[in-house]
Amino acid sequence: MTFTSATKATALALTLSTAAALPAAAQELVLGAGYTSFSREGAEDSAVLSLEYQHSPFWERGSFDAAFGAALDVHTTGDAFIGAGVVGTWHLQRGWFIETSVMPGAYSENVDLNDLGSTFEIRSSLAVGKTFASGRAISLALSHKSNASTADTNPGVNQLLLRWHAPL
Repeated sequence: MTFTSATKATALALTLSTAAALPAAAQELVLGAGYTSFSREGAEDSAVLSLEYQHSPFWERGSFDAAFGAALDVHTTGDAFIGAGVVGTWHLQRGWFIETSVMPGAYSENVDLNDLGSTFEIRSSLAVGKTFASGRAISLALSHKSNASTADTNPGVNQLLLRWHAPL
């Protein structure tokens, strides 16, 4: 096992064990699959798998709530991102919702031209979804990773994900 794959496996294990140790009310795991598009010319676009944990809301007002969350994205090229931050959800009528998040974290590229300029990257995301009677939900999310010009280069990467939300 290489250092990079060991780091990714450790990050996944820490994310899952942290999620399992927290109280179970209104938490969910979000599994996603999609495709990435790198802004840098010559970069290698790829499929991506995503695992996200969302904790119970720490703030609620009307149809909006805010919660802490963590995310792990692993690309088929071997690139990976792990981050944590805040998830905001607007609950609409008939089970529909709009979700947004901002998660600073660490990015590791496996393909040289997939370098985003630094290890520090911020993932911002916007999703539209539908919650079913079972409590499970499906959503379509668009996310962007960037170092917010904190490094000399800031090419960024976008991804489109189809996600399955499972309450814990």
